[in-house]
This record gives sequence, C-alpha cells and structure tokens, in this order.
Amino acid sequence: MRQLVTVSIPLIAILGAIVWIAWRYMGLRAWHIAVCLLFGFFLAATSAAPQIRQLVTAIVRSLSQ
Repeated sequence: MRQLVTVSIPLIAILGAIVWIAWRYMGLRAWHIAVCLLFGFFLAATSAAPQIRQLVTAIVRSLSQ
C-alpha cells in the first residue's frame, strides 16, 4: 500500500523567498520592501481583509489539487 506524504510550506515563507529573490536579483530596493510591508499591514486592517484571505485560500486550494 502506498502512503502519500503531504508537505506544507507556509505562504509567508514562499512570499518571503520571492521578496528576497526580487531584492537580490531584480533590483528591488529596501524602500520598495518597506512600502509593500506597510501596504499589507494597513490593508489587513481594512474591511477587505476577510475577502482577500478567502481569495488567497481558494487560489492555494486550487493550485494544490
């Protein structure tokens, strides 16, 4: 009988790796990163946050199947 192994990588780790690659190889500046972090922080405090979370969850589920 064959067992499936599920490997789970947190989305924040994937996004962090993408930002690091963009910073290292694509010329992303430190102030760009700061602006993106602030934007995400303030966006999380809006009424749009639950819908964004649901959208991201649906995308991740569809990609993982």
